[in-house]
Amino acid sequence: MYDTWMRYLTPGPAHHRLGLVCLGVGLQHGCLPTVGPRTLDHHVAVVISAGGGWFRTADGRRTTVNAPALLWLTPGVTHHYGPDPRTGWDESFVDFAGPATATYTELGYIEPDRPVVPLSDAAGARAVVARIAGAARRGNPLLEVETGAAVHELLVVLRRSRADTDAEGDPVLNALARDACRPMSVAEHAARHGMTPAALRTVVRRAAGRSPKDYLLSIRLGRAKELLAATELPVAAVARRVGYDDPAYFSRLFARRVGMPPVRFRAQQARAAPGGVAGTGTGGAAGGDVPHPEHPPPPRPAPSKLPHHDHE
Repeated sequence: MYDTWMRYLTPGPAHHRLGLVCLGVGLQHGCLPTVGPRTLDHHVAVVISAGGGWFRTADGRRTTVNAPALLWLTPGVTHHYGPDPRTGWDESFVDFAGPATATYTELGYIEPDRPVVPLSDAAGARAVVARIAGAARRGNPLLEVETGAAVHELLVVLRRSRADTDAEGDPVLNALARDACRPMSVAEHAARHGMTPAALRTVVRRAAGRSPKDYLLSIRLGRAKELLAATELPVAAVARRVGYDDPAYFSRLFARRVGMPPVRFRAQQARAAPGGVAGTGTGGAAGGDVPHPEHPPPPRPAPSKLPHHDHE
């Protein structure tokens, strides 16, 4: 015996232009029937939160599935799976499509070559699927947009819930982020971890969906933006702080990646921030005291009011 609830949606062309659309959502548990062999024209994320079963790939390989786990069903790839008939399993699924699936795949959030992904916890993913199911109620005027936005959230939650990522994040990525502004080559970073550059590329590509060089560059440019927006350091000093001895090269690189040169970025931030460039007053970030998001600085005391005198 099994219980099942599902709903299917038909988003319009404009909704597809949002990047991701939800095509269907379901919550099921028990001794569910076997699925496939079949091939779909869209993606499906199947979250197994309890129980176990099996998954057979297109080449006939059979993999044991133990909860918590994620099954990736990708377009054009034959799949065949089912729960153990003795115990069954609890599953929730979301069918989705859209042009953003290509980017999520490139970044490693969707893994066509890894159809069975162990999860450390399925609670977060199930909560998002439950919200999608709630939004999919008939008569919801925001149905397509609300469910599509939640698919974006689901992909992030599933990526964070992978069993090969601990609560503190990938240790190699953490170390690279810590040392990103040091003048080191990718080969030197790899050597610090006892890896070859090829091994480091594999680790970073799987964890961050990009090459080590691009990952390090993103950290450097993010830090450069912070210094430009929150301090009055000259551009040359900012370049040195983030690992570039040649300020002209840094400026060209910054402009190519950010879309504007450092000086223009600083001016833009000064216009956007109340009171001009942050950190120019007392106790600002220019002094190096960057507030933690969970511990903001105390509010400034209100200016004292002068006593009111009536003049005759």
